[in-house]
Amino acid sequence: MTTSVRILLADDHALVRRGVRLILDSSPGLTVVSEASDGVEAVTLARAPDVDLVIMDIAMPRMTGLAAAREICRAKDHPYVLMLSMYDNEQYFFEALKAGASGYVLKSVVDEDLVAACWATMRGESFLYPGVESSLVRQHLDRMATGAGRSQGLLSAREDQVVKLIAEGFSSKEIAQTLVISLRTVDRHRENILEKLGMRDRTELTRYAIRVGLIEA
Repeated sequence: MTTSVRILLADDHALVRRGVRLILDSSPGLTVVSEASDGVEAVTLARAPDVDLVIMDIAMPRMTGLAAAREICRAKDHPYVLMLSMYDNEQYFFEALKAGASGYVLKSVVDEDLVAACWATMRGESFLYPGVESSLVRQHLDRMATGAGRSQGLLSAREDQVVKLIAEGFSSKEIAQTLVISLRTVDRHRENILEKLGMRDRTELTRYAIRVGLIEA
């Protein structure tokens, strides 16, 4: 693992960058070498050979942190990416991972978690903040309790198509038209899917679809 980590810090608020930089620069082995104030600038600066890790706000002007992460992670030998966010929201977390980020740190506890998240990322690990970690464990236990612990792989190819369309916001009528099946068949697929996965509604299906890669975050 790199013993001296060179960091690009991207956030559209100068005061936030200043505070985060103080935390990073005061930690042995971590050094901020450049700063960006929006997503487009972050993508450009991330191409520099002296950047090992990009720490980036999830919400920025010109290009969001999620879009910038996708762009950065498309490059060969790209730096690691760690997202900062004020949103304690597991869907944002999954979207960040889908975009290529290695972790997600809440700004409310940045002084407690950021340094640990940096080193976890540089070890090639995913950093899960405590709130989402507890949520994932709880969801797993709930699915196990309903006999749906092995959710991935339980669905047929047709059911995967239905989940994808539900997650993308299609109505039952639109799904029927798209797949050239009856409305009654769509409803039956929906009932079977919810029962197989141990889920209750569209929100849970959308989270599932992101996790297993049925839709792009």
